[in-house]
Amino acid sequence: MSIPFIVIIVFGFFIFLSSFFTVKQQSSVVIERFGKFLSVRNSGLQLKIPIVDRIAGRVNLKIQQLDVIIETKTKDNVFIKMKVSVQFKVIQEKVYDAFYKLEYPHDQITAYVFDVVRAEVPKLKLDDVFERKDDIAIAVKRELNEAMTTYGYDIINTLVTDIDPDIQVKNAMNRINAADREKTAAEFEAESSRIRIVAKAKAEAESKRLQGQGIADQRREIARGLVESVEVLNNVGINSQEASALIVVTQHYDTLQAIGADANSNLILLPNSPQAGSDMLNNMVASFSASNQVGEMMKKNNKKIEKPKPKPIEPQSGYEDDTTTPEIK
Repeated sequence: MSIPFIVIIVFGFFIFLSSFFTVKQQSSVVIERFGKFLSVRNSGLQLKIPIVDRIAGRVNLKIQQLDVIIETKTKDNVFIKMKVSVQFKVIQEKVYDAFYKLEYPHDQITAYVFDVVRAEVPKLKLDDVFERKDDIAIAVKRELNEAMTTYGYDIINTLVTDIDPDIQVKNAMNRINAADREKTAAEFEAESSRIRIVAKAKAEAESKRLQGQGIADQRREIARGLVESVEVLNNVGINSQEASALIVVTQHYDTLQAIGADANSNLILLPNSPQAGSDMLNNMVASFSASNQVGEMMKKNNKKIEKPKPKPIEPQSGYEDDTTTPEIK
């Protein structure tokens, strides 16, 4: 077997192998014949005519993502950087359009994103950009769908993933937010203090009311007990003066006992002789009598000071003659 024959066999074998090719899943292959579009082959084992047909290119049918960073300004003249993520894929039925109509699809998508964002953001203030970023994303998707469907691309979704204002603007916004939070905290603290003060005042008022009511009840019961004690002593033949003296003496010694039982009490000097109770009673009676006398004298002095008011002089209509005219009979 000669060498040229072997070369021809090997060359023919390689040509035969080149007639077969595989297409991966979620991709398509564009076949051209003598430089002219022939067909689109999908996933699997495919056959082409060697030398005559060639693979012009492969098209990815998976969902792809393109991140576009745009610098623009808002309505209140704040410069920001926005990151817009565009998720897209090639429509399987329009592989021809996607392959032949656009040479650089990423550049085309980026241009449309720039155009839409720079048309929408300058209409909004900085705070509105953060609040309405979904509206911006929807506007970008709508514009891209209208433009890219013609070229065989389907826009799956658009997302505004980042909004980055200038560093000085961010610092100012942080200071504003901090001041607002401090203001809110101060308002809550003031309200809390007011509630505590009101509650404390109400509690003190209720305490004073109950304390006064208790003192009044205590004095009422003491007076009732004194009346009952006097009645009991009168029933056994002790007159009212003697009963009063006995009660005063008893309370006097009860007071001395209470003071002596308190370990924290200060030094108090009180008479402790049996005559002390009687002296206290006599002093009280003398004080009451003197008070009554002073009251009577003040009433008498007030009556002396008050004088009768003079009667007003009635005006006379004319002069009357003292002489009387004799009656002529």
